[in-house]
Amino acid sequence: MSQLPVPVVTIGLLLASNIFMTFAWYGHLKFKSASLVLVILASWLIALPEYALQVPANRFGHGHFSAAELKTIQEVITLTVFAVFSVLYLKEPLGWNHALGFAFIALGAFFIFHKWG
Repeated sequence: MSQLPVPVVTIGLLLASNIFMTFAWYGHLKFKSASLVLVILASWLIALPEYALQVPANRFGHGHFSAAELKTIQEVITLTVFAVFSVLYLKEPLGWNHALGFAFIALGAFFIFHKWG
């Protein structure tokens, strides 16, 4: 893994961690008849691999990226993964307002990463 560029490792691990976390946080919405205790336990078990991927991602990435940049990358990935998850898994369409909101967040990411003066 050390042969790969830091951004590739960082973003790859954050992407994988976000997939786990999205299922941990929202996957249970398709199983509303399951008991809350069971859903919480299942969510925690799904979230464990998320932490095992997210912590190294931030460790590898910090220094190449600032903490603010790492958080921005995390949020952009989170929204991207969630948008795909929402449409494909939950079968909930996204509207123009969601696209516009995501565009504003992308604009915010531009301001975070742009090198000023």
